[in-house]
Amino acid sequence: MIEVLRAGPLTTLQDLGRPGLAHLGVGRSGAVDRPSLRLANRLVGNPEGAPALETTFGGLVLRFTEAATVAVTGAPAPLCVDGRAHAGCTPVTVRAGQVLELGMPTRGVRTYLALRGGVACELVLGSAATDLLSRLGPAPLRDGDTVELGRPAGPMPGVDHAAVAPLPDEVVLRAVPGPRADWFTDDSLTRLGRAAYEVTAASDRIGLRLEGPALTRGRTHELPSEGIVEGAVQVPPDGRPVIFLADHPVTGGYPVVAVVHPEDVPLAAQARPGQPLRFALQRPLL
Repeated sequence: MIEVLRAGPLTTLQDLGRPGLAHLGVGRSGAVDRPSLRLANRLVGNPEGAPALETTFGGLVLRFTEAATVAVTGAPAPLCVDGRAHAGCTPVTVRAGQVLELGMPTRGVRTYLALRGGVACELVLGSAATDLLSRLGPAPLRDGDTVELGRPAGPMPGVDHAAVAPLPDEVVLRAVPGPRADWFTDDSLTRLGRAAYEVTAASDRIGLRLEGPALTRGRTHELPSEGIVEGAVQVPPDGRPVIFLADHPVTGGYPVVAVVHPEDVPLAAQARPGQPLRFALQRPLL
């Protein structure tokens, strides 16, 4: 077992989510930065989709009652075991009785801690993911909780360190016009592709709320609710875009002006409040 001495601002259990259930009203959820989750699991010899811990702005402190191998990826954060610093993106052995501390990331928002063997827990609709919108899956960790280690499913990969590209100062997201782009004026679409936005503090696993030039609708009548995908850029009545992330609703009633490229959604998920963000609008592939 692992004892949670401090859970930090928000630590949840995440895997690759619940794909394929949107027609039942169930969103995918799972890690918002899936490449980082996959890498952390590979570093400790787990299947890529094994449950791991996703922290928001660090602050996690764990005491291990048995030895374990861990790896930290995603937003780079100080990692210490009994006060000794360790590098991220590297397998780290923690002995029984030792305390692991994960500090505030120097960049980005979400850091992933994979444990060799994964985490043993009850699955909900085939997944261990915590969905903050629908409240499916395990509750976020709290101080005093315990986490049960699973059993290793394969050998260690024999990798000492994985090199990853640093997170950028300014986030630039590739995007294509959305299904309701024609609901906006031409100058609004031009503005979306040229303007600088800023990520606000009112952002979470559901979506990023942006501050910047408002987009003007050319059509003002109501839009019936329709399906929403991860990366959809929805525009509420105030004209400020919202980028939907892993815990997004499966339907929405505001027009979607653009959709972020799937490979850039993890980058959006690591954008911090106050960080500049731009859209690189591209033509859709037909």
